[in-house]
Amino acid sequence: MTSIGSESNIDEFKEKLLEKHKEAKLVRRIVLITSLIIFISLGAGAAFGYSYIKSALQPVDLTNKKPIEITVPIGSSTTKIASILQENKVIKDGKVFRYFVKFKNESGFMAGDYVLNQSMTFEEIIASLKTGKILQDAIFSLTIPEGKQLVEMVKIISGKTGYTEEELLNKINDKVYIEELMMKYPSLITDEVLNSEIRYPLEGYLFPATYSFYTEKPSIEEIIETMLDKTDKVLLSYQEGIGGTEIAPQTPHELLTFASLIEEEATEKTDREKISSVFYNRIKANMPLQTDPTVLYALGEHKDRVLYEDLEIESPYNTYVIQGLPVGPIANAGEMSIKAALAPAETNFLYFLAAKDGEVIFTETLEQHNREKAKHIN
Repeated sequence: MTSIGSESNIDEFKEKLLEKHKEAKLVRRIVLITSLIIFISLGAGAAFGYSYIKSALQPVDLTNKKPIEITVPIGSSTTKIASILQENKVIKDGKVFRYFVKFKNESGFMAGDYVLNQSMTFEEIIASLKTGKILQDAIFSLTIPEGKQLVEMVKIISGKTGYTEEELLNKINDKVYIEELMMKYPSLITDEVLNSEIRYPLEGYLFPATYSFYTEKPSIEEIIETMLDKTDKVLLSYQEGIGGTEIAPQTPHELLTFASLIEEEATEKTDREKISSVFYNRIKANMPLQTDPTVLYALGEHKDRVLYEDLEIESPYNTYVIQGLPVGPIANAGEMSIKAALAPAETNFLYFLAAKDGEVIFTETLEQHNREKAKHIN
């Protein structure tokens, strides 16, 4: 005969056994769900990886045949070449290109200048890189000299391409297009160019150089963006110097503005670093920059000599009536002027003037300046 105590123990044992069974069931469910999550995640990761690699193996843009010029330096490794191709947006991913080259056992790449485009396959790019010379000959070249203002550049472009000056200026002044360029070149073009007081948003942004084009009549956008690509690339080298000191240019816009003043004041004999030092010293002394080219830009005309009455023109470009830099560039500056705008010479000069023979005379005081002016100008 079973005692009451014994029955109670059996019930308690059954209850604990049932509880453990439920716990084991719950643990198994958790393990199953966790395993499923891990499996799904791994599967999704693998699917994403496959999709990414498949995309990276394809041309960047099958419809875009805009020429992209690249240079492969002597002694470049496959890693270096892949990096150059990715930086210039000829391929999507340098690592995938490297693995492709290794898998195909490709070699024999040669140093040289190449013209590629985003519609090319890996096979076409590899074949081109083995030639050691450009893929195609330029149909025409466009040379923009340093110091030209945008309206002068438009005349040059019009003469070479057949586009009217009006067509070119309409595109350059198109706010919608400028906003597209701001998105495409975020580190170069900012909303500073949208200031309503600026005459031309891209004044000073189209780099002076010789450009080769490989189609009979490239679009206006292609011409503009080829020049902006060059400016963006050049300014990248000077990024660290922007905002380096309190009075140095704080943005690319200020740098291009500052450099344009130096470019317009410079002559072949000029030490641009000394001109830059005069502007820096004037800013430190809280003096206006008082540079005649800004007056001429404000007037919108070229004159052999600036008159005293011209100095009074009210304009955000006229550095005789405003303090500091004008609202924007007054011309396109070359790299020497860009460099000088960030690295002025150490001087005490506050004045300079250009003599008739092209020599630039620097002085520290107004008295010295007037004496030199009477000697060489009047």
